[in-house]
Amino acid sequence: MAMFPQNRLKRRGGMRIWGDTGDYMTDYPDLHLLIDGEQLSGDGRTSEEVINPATEEVIGTLPHATANDLDRALEAAQRGFHEWRKTPADKRAAILTKAAALLRERADDIGEILTREQGKPLADGRGEVAYSAALIEFYAGECKRLYGRTLVRPEGSRVEVQYHPVGPVAGFAPWNFPAINVMRKIGGPLAAGCSVIVKPSEETPASGIALVQAMLDAGVPGGAVQCVFGVPSDVSEHLLGSPIIRKLTFTGSTPVGKHLAKLAAEDLKIATMELGGHGPVMVFSDSDIDKVLDVMCDGAYRNAGQVCVSPTRFLIEENVFERFRDGFVSRAEKITVGNGMDKGIKMGPMANSRGLDNIQRLIAEAQERGGKLLSGGERIGNQGFFHQPSVLSEVPIDAEIMNEEPFGPVAILNPMAGEDAMIEEANRLPYGLAAYAWTQDAARRRRLAAEVEAGMLAINISSVSTVDAPFGGVKWSGYGSEDGLEGVKACMVIKAVHEG
Repeated sequence: MAMFPQNRLKRRGGMRIWGDTGDYMTDYPDLHLLIDGEQLSGDGRTSEEVINPATEEVIGTLPHATANDLDRALEAAQRGFHEWRKTPADKRAAILTKAAALLRERADDIGEILTREQGKPLADGRGEVAYSAALIEFYAGECKRLYGRTLVRPEGSRVEVQYHPVGPVAGFAPWNFPAINVMRKIGGPLAAGCSVIVKPSEETPASGIALVQAMLDAGVPGGAVQCVFGVPSDVSEHLLGSPIIRKLTFTGSTPVGKHLAKLAAEDLKIATMELGGHGPVMVFSDSDIDKVLDVMCDGAYRNAGQVCVSPTRFLIEENVFERFRDGFVSRAEKITVGNGMDKGIKMGPMANSRGLDNIQRLIAEAQERGGKLLSGGERIGNQGFFHQPSVLSEVPIDAEIMNEEPFGPVAILNPMAGEDAMIEEANRLPYGLAAYAWTQDAARRRRLAAEVEAGMLAINISSVSTVDAPFGGVKWSGYGSEDGLEGVKACMVIKAVHEG
């Protein structure tokens, strides 16, 4: 039974879901697993509560998959893989294109769900669903562009290089972007012809369920895309311990990524790992300082700083440091913080109490080390996980916040002597996900592109994510790419066929 039917309004469990009326949900939807096309909930399964981070109210109860459920999902993924890989490329493309259309139809409602469970402003939640639709639409086109190549040899022999889907995929997605991260886990595998079992975050489950349901409603076989939940370590060990799974794709922290990579290595499963970052922002004196401030201040507090590619370490050329510092603080103090469902809100709550406690600890430790707190630094109110947009300056490099990803609404502003010092600091950490630079010097831009150690570099812009470009890091920020052609090829294996 489709949870999100087209062209009609449906009630389920006393809650309005959605149709084509243009009305928004009045409640959070019922939660369930999606295994082999079937919705599973209750029936003695253990469960956990889902919390609205803006109110700290319980908004849902999420069932956990049992070991039998996971075994059933694995068996279905094996069958689903054989069915889906044999589906002609143009038909797979049509189905994924239809899924993109369904997501656009449902974007308002899914965006509201997303804001209720994750906290970000409603416009950002809806924008995330729109990006997810654009990504699966791009992948639909790639279904028909998975070319190999032919190598001509003497006397009529040849070598044909072919690409084949790797097999069933296990994907694990975090809570900070509940739609985009899930789509990255399912889109590439489905375009490649793989089946996929995705585990969205248990803190933000309904967004992931909605995306998987859109795939099913569009015509993806029930065994080819499934959604499970549970204790993360139990689910990952069960799925990765099965020989049925041939690829792991994970977004999350570096320590968890290292652990999962070890589990995958036991069976030589291939992996895509998008892990932590600590984004340096190099601001040179020849840049348009006001433009940099307008763009990057917003970027620093997007999603309350809970972004793996968030600009966090601002490395500012000394002769413009004071101007930049004062302008940044002024802008940070004007950011409106509140419930993401309310109009005019720029920054919602943090997603959970763990992040709130951690950001306060990091700010306090930075001050103990000699860093200056220029703005913010405090929790807002006593209901919801709200925190002030915060600014630290002149923080020594031995402070913990200079070495570990803060993942919260704080920016660190430090003066730097010049280009060499800025590149050295940008590359100092073992992380290399996203980096940013602002300069009008064309030669310097080329040097930065060559020397900055990051999987993605944004020069004079703030975005490192587009559906047709690879998204991924280097060093401790992981390996492999999502999005773009690379996101599909990461789910395929190469075969060389020699003919005489």
